[in-house]
Amino acid sequence: MKPLRLTYEFIRKVAIIGVGMTILAIGVVMVVMPGPAFVVIPLGLAILGLELAWARVLLKKLRRKISSNNAESRSTRAEQHRDRHVNR
Repeated sequence: MKPLRLTYEFIRKVAIIGVGMTILAIGVVMVVMPGPAFVVIPLGLAILGLELAWARVLLKKLRRKISSNNAESRSTRAEQHRDRHVNR
């Protein structure tokens, strides 16, 4: 029974890595071609993160970067909004 379990785990790992790499590659192609690369790349990294530590680390860095960019953008928009209403 043990060899069967090892085979299942190996096939599962290969399938997850194969699907994750394919989606990640499609996302990278979408950077230069039309498509939602900013959605597909994190999806590929999330799938790869099920089995690979480097993908989890990269996804965490990407999420932090996106979060800080969003915070800066919100701050800038808030300042612009205040300036428009104060200068009236």
